Amino acid sequence: MTSSEFAGFYRLTPEERLRFVGEFAHLDKTELDILAKSSALKIDTANRMIENAIGVMPIPLGIAMNFRINGEDRLIPMVTEEPSVVAGASHAAKLARSKGGFRTSSTRPVMIGQVQIVGCASPEKARDAILASTEEIVRKANEQDPILVSKGGGAIALEAKVIQTIVGPMVIAGLLVDCGDAMGANAVNTMAEAVAPLLEKIAGGRVYLRILSNLADKRLAQARVTVAKEDLGGAEVVEGIINAYAFAASDPYRCATHNKGVMNGVTAVVLATGNDTRAIEAGAHAYAARSGQYSPLTRWSKDANDNLVGEIELPMAVGLVGGATAVHPIAKIAVKILGVGSARELAEIIAAVGLCQNLAALRALAAEGIQHGHMRLHARNVAATAGATGDLVDKIAEKMIDERKIRIDRAKELLAEYSRST
Repeated sequence: MTSSEFAGFYRLTPEERLRFVGEFAHLDKTELDILAKSSALKIDTANRMIENAIGVMPIPLGIAMNFRINGEDRLIPMVTEEPSVVAGASHAAKLARSKGGFRTSSTRPVMIGQVQIVGCASPEKARDAILASTEEIVRKANEQDPILVSKGGGAIALEAKVIQTIVGPMVIAGLLVDCGDAMGANAVNTMAEAVAPLLEKIAGGRVYLRILSNLADKRLAQARVTVAKEDLGGAEVVEGIINAYAFAASDPYRCATHNKGVMNGVTAVVLATGNDTRAIEAGAHAYAARSGQYSPLTRWSKDANDNLVGEIELPMAVGLVGGATAVHPIAKIAVKILGVGSARELAEIIAAVGLCQNLAALRALAAEGIQHGHMRLHARNVAATAGATGDLVDKIAEKMIDERKIRIDRAKELLAEYSRST
């Protein structure tokens, strides 16, 4: 396999980049043609995906380079509108290579379907009766999806609890479902619906909600990385990163931005592969607050040789079958570029990208400051917004950076000046 390490990839034209990705991922001509178009999603496909469709809104698809995950080189497709995300991930991934890159793991892809039961005469007895009937309830759930069960998935267990609410006590049954290579929302919701009448009978109450939970804390992905202090720029940068992490761990205002940086990478890959970005975002932030205090999704420390060590753990309910992943032409190609064979493998790669993106942000903060790279890319967008085209985009961007005046009004002034001089 070709290495994902490529110096100067950003200097290539889009056509040259696409050619490299095509060779790396063994894309055929049809797939390359789809990627070459500004929008490969036809309106009739969009109309089947959502209601009231009138068109599509393309967002840039980029490739993060240099990733080595579990000893294998990967190209990472990322969909994002934010400058510096793809470049940051690529740079941080390169820093991690000398120590072997990223190592990942994950738990079984188990989701929770919740069934809400109210009006029980004795909520505690109702809970106990539900747990005593676990085998019957699980069997009923699995009757709804024999294909999933035949592939080793399906309902595997049942939980039940009593919660106190503003309208009184409720019994909550939690159906645990191994979703295999699917995200699982449809399968879990169908099972929850099916067992609702049985739960009403057992508990002696009334069922209202029966729906999947997006706090997928039984479906976790983990990643770990060690980065040599020399590659980061020295011991002082390592200290700066750890101090930045300590800040986030102690202050929710900083922590929100810390975790947003993680999700810059996570969401970009989730979106590229046609998975549910809102579910992943909701689950990640809920998981970050599970202790009662909003906390970082990553942890940073030093090893015995003062190298930087990073870890991440977060819920990762992503799939390779069903949903947009199965019908969106770009999503299918993105999955092929990643070269993943299971939902768990996809989840682990996404976790590694989230950890890498956080590393990129923290290193920028600890070393040259976050604005250094970000504003360079932002300046090009400002120049283009002002009406610059071709070589003038870079010329105006560089001038604004030198002047430290990256503003639309200055871009328009420079555009007028350069236009008069030509």
